[in-house]
Amino acid sequence: MKAHEGMYIDGAWREAATGETIAVVNPADEQVIGHVPAGTAQDVDTAVRAARAALPGWAATAPAERAARIAALRDVLVARKDEIAETVTAELGAPLAFSQAVHAGVPILVAGSYAELAAAYPFEERIGNSTVYAEPIGVVGAITPWNYPLHQIVAKVAPALAAGCTVVLKPAEDTPLTAQLFAEAVHEAGVPAGVFNLVTGLGPVAGQALAEHPDVDLVSFTGSTAVGKQIGATAGAAVKRVALELGGKSANVILPSADLAKAVGVGVANVMGNSGQTCSAWTRMLVHTDRYEEAVELAAAAAAKYGDRIGPLVNAKQQARVRGYIEKGVAEGARLVAGGPDTERARGFFVEPTVFADVTPDMTIAQEEIFGPVVSIVRYEDEDDALRIANGTVYGLAGAVWAGDEAEAVAFARRMDTGQVDINGGRFNPLAPFGGYKQSGVGRELGPHGLGEYLQTKSLQF
Repeated sequence: MKAHEGMYIDGAWREAATGETIAVVNPADEQVIGHVPAGTAQDVDTAVRAARAALPGWAATAPAERAARIAALRDVLVARKDEIAETVTAELGAPLAFSQAVHAGVPILVAGSYAELAAAYPFEERIGNSTVYAEPIGVVGAITPWNYPLHQIVAKVAPALAAGCTVVLKPAEDTPLTAQLFAEAVHEAGVPAGVFNLVTGLGPVAGQALAEHPDVDLVSFTGSTAVGKQIGATAGAAVKRVALELGGKSANVILPSADLAKAVGVGVANVMGNSGQTCSAWTRMLVHTDRYEEAVELAAAAAAKYGDRIGPLVNAKQQARVRGYIEKGVAEGARLVAGGPDTERARGFFVEPTVFADVTPDMTIAQEEIFGPVVSIVRYEDEDDALRIANGTVYGLAGAVWAGDEAEAVAFARRMDTGQVDINGGRFNPLAPFGGYKQSGVGRELGPHGLGEYLQTKSLQF
């Protein structure tokens, strides 16, 4: 699946300082499919030093040339799309068609958008008697999760390169093979040595070393809220910039005037995609009491169609976690109408598509991020009640609103405490800012707002 098994530092492939490796397991059959270096603090330091040395040259490179390198990177990703999809399927377990369309396809769109933005972004502007320059923040430590391995890499690395920053990437240890393919693509695209560096390894070792490194100017992290808090505290002590994309418990609000069948069908599909391992998934379906039982029947029928269409969860720990939440839902009195904690599969980390009814807002499954194929259907009495429930968690990442009248849906969405809301199934927009309110994070990714995270301003008065 790949030509290299090492870390990519200063334009070359190398093993970890200790020589130790991490096994990569296929979650569908539990077989080892590869090994990657177990990077240490020493490896991180080597990579950061390379990024620091390359920073002046890359920052001084004309935006048009930076755009050309990102465009070349996009072209390599296009040429290797099938290989990328096969690799993601092997190490994450996503069905191949989903890997081709989403795991490989979306990063190509995002990379292309940053090639255009790098060439057109206003890095200089006049304000009164001042000239204001947007300059690169410096060396970026990018720490990415396993659930969308290439998308999360591209969403951080592409804007950082467009801004003139250099990068050290620490990918999740469950899905590092995709990161190695990305490093190969960076090399093939002609990005100068040291501008992008890859260190594989465990989060508490390599990830922590990267977050704590004094020569890293910004840490961009996607993952759990608990780890994000730790990184935020570490960065704060060093007065270091952070961008944190964390957890979610997004509400899918179906107003009485909505097309119920469509809203429920799309809502279930949204959660089942990527086996529910999506931080922005609409895991809480809010339905008016008058149409509640109809929605429950529709959701149960929709979930049943996904029994053999979703892949496994990423590892045994995640499988046990999701099963534990399902058991907790039953114990707290929620009504199981589809799926459950058990599976007939002998191998692989699978969990059945699951739907709960009679979920109350205070239940654990309505408050905590499960990160699996589990939908919780919550009843509401009126719009104010629906809004209270939608805003009633510590998260505020994404959501959806359905209504017969678009203006009605928009009016409700404007009152939601969340960073992104889809109206009546609105399409994904790679230029729209993505990020959350409250404990869902700090900062934004994608589009010009995502590029701005990697810039700092300087004003000269004349």
